[in-house]
Amino acid sequence: MTQRTRQGTVAATLVLLTTAAGCAGQTGPAGTPQHGGTVHPAPSAAGGAGVTRGFTLVASGDVLPHDSAVSRARTDAGGDGYDFRPMLAGVRSVVSRADLAICHYATATSLPQLAKALGSTGYDSCSTTSNRSLDALDTAGLRHAGSARTAAEARRPAWLRAGGAKVAQLAYSSGTNGSTVADERSWTVSRIDEKKIVADARAARRAGADVVVVSLDWGHQWRTEPDDRQLSLGRRLTASTTAGRPDIDLVLGTHARVPQPYEKVNGTWIVYGMGGNQGSMARFTFVPPAGPGRRWVVKKAEFVPTWTDTDAGRVINLPEALHGGADRDELREAQQAILEAVLSRGAAGDGLTMG
Repeated sequence: MTQRTRQGTVAATLVLLTTAAGCAGQTGPAGTPQHGGTVHPAPSAAGGAGVTRGFTLVASGDVLPHDSAVSRARTDAGGDGYDFRPMLAGVRSVVSRADLAICHYATATSLPQLAKALGSTGYDSCSTTSNRSLDALDTAGLRHAGSARTAAEARRPAWLRAGGAKVAQLAYSSGTNGSTVADERSWTVSRIDEKKIVADARAARRAGADVVVVSLDWGHQWRTEPDDRQLSLGRRLTASTTAGRPDIDLVLGTHARVPQPYEKVNGTWIVYGMGGNQGSMARFTFVPPAGPGRRWVVKKAEFVPTWTDTDAGRVINLPEALHGGADRDELREAQQAILEAVLSRGAAGDGLTMG
């Protein structure tokens, strides 16, 4: 990961773009650069042998720039182009302090200024559902997974470095928002398929991944509770193992537009949905395995409630704002609603805390 100064605490949902860095380019399994990326050597052995440093991973929900957000970005740029950075200023400290920060780039619109703002905020990688945005993400130095411009690109995860670990991010979507994809180009968007997800996770592990993160665009919009498919697929994915080691180390969900629960299933954390104008930022602290062939362990699991002030066009870190004296009923009510949703499946009993 590109060296940079970290200045804050926990990562953010770009909720203000009505929901919810900088490693350059993708790398192949052995560290071969793609799209001009930096070469990162493979770890000494899959499973973290010889690795001593842990890392923090922060994740946030959908980046979805509706007209009002685009208009605000134009205003923030003084009418000359678009500047999305002020929208994210309230969460920059959170994102930039993490060793690895992931967002979900949910738009098919190619906005280079938006991708640049995400990189400036401190994001490293985004899950994607359209290949129209990939050039902009590449230019901004953001890695990506979930959609592709070629069949070869579709077979590669987003390879990332965090602490002493090599991380593989895989991403899949339940649909294409009504768009038709020809059979011969089915690789354009990675669709949710349990067998493929497990096979891809195992392939990433064989290629040297210490930690495998799976991003899923799934569930029903505007529904706080995860649906039956989310629950059953989450159980099966977290139950998948090879030689006694889980194939997947973390599941990150998006798409619902409202906050959904966190849950530890089969020893692996699932975030069913990180939400929208009301949402949560997820932060997980990983520590190295106890020995060769063992998994990296989540030592600390946290969430940070966020809310979008749509009038001002700003994302607000709710605990930070309330602690700082912004004692507004709407902020307290939003935080309480998010708290209830996130903890509704008993995550507090497994150690999840509000950051």
